[in-house]
Amino acid sequence: MRRILIIEDERPAAEKLERLLRSYRPDWQVTGIIETVEHAVKWLTNNTTPDLIMMDIQLSDGICFEIFEQVKVTTPVIFTTAYDEYAIRAFKVNSIDYLLKPIDPESLEAALTKFEQMNAAPIQNQHAYETIIKLQESNWRKRFLVKVGPAYVSVLTSEVELFYISERSTFIRTYKGKNYGIDFSLDQVQQQVDPAKFFRINRNSLVNIEAISKLITYSGSRLKLVLASGFKPDNLLVSREKTGDFKRWIDG
Repeated sequence: MRRILIIEDERPAAEKLERLLRSYRPDWQVTGIIETVEHAVKWLTNNTTPDLIMMDIQLSDGICFEIFEQVKVTTPVIFTTAYDEYAIRAFKVNSIDYLLKPIDPESLEAALTKFEQMNAAPIQNQHAYETIIKLQESNWRKRFLVKVGPAYVSVLTSEVELFYISERSTFIRTYKGKNYGIDFSLDQVQQQVDPAKFFRINRNSLVNIEAISKLITYSGSRLKLVLASGFKPDNLLVSREKTGDFKRWIDG
């Protein structure tokens, strides 16, 4: 009997995947469904290593690769994602499979067969992991096209010190002190920029690590950020539940 761990933040997708697994491999056991990076790290730290992990790329609290940075994973992994066919073809040369969402049953069956043929041996997956990281990095947004009156301006992501919400709209704040409205929610922006460079400190602010000059203890365990540009928004505070993750992020 194989023990399978599903890491997927979309409950309908997780339940569909579980049904497919039970259909194709009725003697296998789904040992858990994990929705976040944080819970995945805790589960993998405190439980017996599963035989296989089905892992979504984008999770509700970050990118799944953050799991690998916090806990050693030797289990074979089948990644699931919504990336284009080019990325999938590039990744399929490696021993870890990579399925396009919504998952096609035949593709899943082929991936499970591939796993079985490997005899569930620990994957020598460093090259595969480095490859998928490079694919991920190539997908981070490099610039934002913003409308200024009748014209458009291209703003490089590297020039952005802060993405923030004001009066229910999302704005870019550049190092040069320019503010531009953009047609994305902050949740959407967070999924498009490099998490090694930008951190969602609270519901309204996504800050560039290069823009931070100082951290100040604020109201107990919370932190207040000071930006190198001198820009002082009203609420540049790291929320209490994000403080631990923020400290690990900025110290990395």
